[in-house]
Amino acid sequence: MISSEDGGCQMIQSEEVIRNHPQALDLYEKQLIEMGQLSKEEIDALHKKVNSILNEEFINSKEYVPNRRDWLAAYWTGFKSPEQLSRIRNTGVKPEILKNVGKTITSVPETFKPHRAVKRIYDQRAQMIETGEGVDWAVGEALAFATLLVEGNHVRLSGQDVERGTFSHRHSVLHDQETGERYCPLDHVIINQPEEMFTVSNSSLSEFGVLGFELGYSMENPNSLVLWEAQFGDFANGAQVIFDQFISSGESKWLRQSGIVVLLPHGYDGQGPEHSSARLERYLQMSDDNPFVIPEMDPTLRTQIQQCNWQIVNVTTPANYFHVLRRQINRDFRKPLIVMSPKNLLRHKDCKSNLSEFDDMQGHPGFDKQGTRFKRLIKDQNDHSDLEEGIKRLILCSGKIYYELDEERQRLQRKDVAICRVEQLCPFPYDLVQRELKRYPNAEIVWCQEEGMNMGAYSYIAPRLTTTMTALGRGKYEDIKYVGRAPSAATATGFSQVHVKEQREVVETALQSAPINFP
Repeated sequence: MISSEDGGCQMIQSEEVIRNHPQALDLYEKQLIEMGQLSKEEIDALHKKVNSILNEEFINSKEYVPNRRDWLAAYWTGFKSPEQLSRIRNTGVKPEILKNVGKTITSVPETFKPHRAVKRIYDQRAQMIETGEGVDWAVGEALAFATLLVEGNHVRLSGQDVERGTFSHRHSVLHDQETGERYCPLDHVIINQPEEMFTVSNSSLSEFGVLGFELGYSMENPNSLVLWEAQFGDFANGAQVIFDQFISSGESKWLRQSGIVVLLPHGYDGQGPEHSSARLERYLQMSDDNPFVIPEMDPTLRTQIQQCNWQIVNVTTPANYFHVLRRQINRDFRKPLIVMSPKNLLRHKDCKSNLSEFDDMQGHPGFDKQGTRFKRLIKDQNDHSDLEEGIKRLILCSGKIYYELDEERQRLQRKDVAICRVEQLCPFPYDLVQRELKRYPNAEIVWCQEEGMNMGAYSYIAPRLTTTMTALGRGKYEDIKYVGRAPSAATATGFSQVHVKEQREVVETALQSAPINFP
């Protein structure tokens, strides 16, 4: 291919014009002199200075010996490659630490005068910490940040309107209504906390530029939790090049790890096609795990996440969100994390966690056989035994649709239906799905989602769920009953009434008494 700068294929007239045209530098120097900004002598002095620096560095380069103690060696020592086994660590925190940091992040100085609505929110948060009940999404996130800060890690959050939160839920930076002074509770988690330990910054609507910068930041220091949040999930399409060329494939191409967290608000709330979907299917389609091979799933031998190019989650509780953020730092490798973050769950009456689900105390709700950590799958919340032969339908789902399904199940008193939440979609939790299939041996298996059939997680889940079922002799692909919207070019309807009707149909179909037809 001939370069556009190669004159070999240009017209003779064009080549002559280009050759005789003054250089951009000469034109710029002439303009500066005419404007009186610089004299000819000053410009010559700048030329001499720059040429001197370049010549000196060129001479030194001939004797240069590379120094192995670069930043990778300094900051990344001890981190493991995908071929090296990394032990799974607990992410629970001591109850006294949770209480202490909880009080700090829910209080403001007595002389500070925040907006009365924000003051009311902070009073409610303080009550959550005091009682240990009803912890919401924003407090769960703040507790994750605060406990990581206590452990000496840097936390950095940027994106569009992240200080307040697009949905007015975060309020990480407060403003005095009389003086305009700013106050950030997370800047005061530890005594004499350096100002730069916690950074939260509103960014411009330049997704490509900002996400690219944050990706680079995450690669510089593995002891930083670096997060970028899109205002709505589909705004990330402005940064698609960063996802395609760098985040999804950077480790494979250049052996460079990154623990960047991408928060993409996602969920069908009737806000129309531009504010409903974070395009979950795109990220799942770029995942490199083999859908037809169940990897080693023993907790002491599992390297599934290390072998995968990234992690994709659709979390449904504040406690699980807390643990998945802390998991990013509390392990000796780094992997990008794509979060389908909620919108209406931020204030949903049932989307709450008790403080005991955040701690490391044996016997508390979040503690299981392995300790307290992120739950890749949340089993049915009814008190089911290890074998429930009377359950007729097992609904697997992910995200906020769970709460609508559970509400309808309670209304219909369908005690013969179990609902499990797949919190980590990628890499697929084969072991936990197998556990649930064994628990409900006679159940019809349903995958339920809000999105259209050509969107959401269905195309990713179906072959992996088929592999899981085949290994247990539970059926084939056609035995997975799909419940969700029909295939569509647009992500969602723009009419509120149509949205309500479609959503209702999804929920009712999933809980209907008659068998569900495939697909």
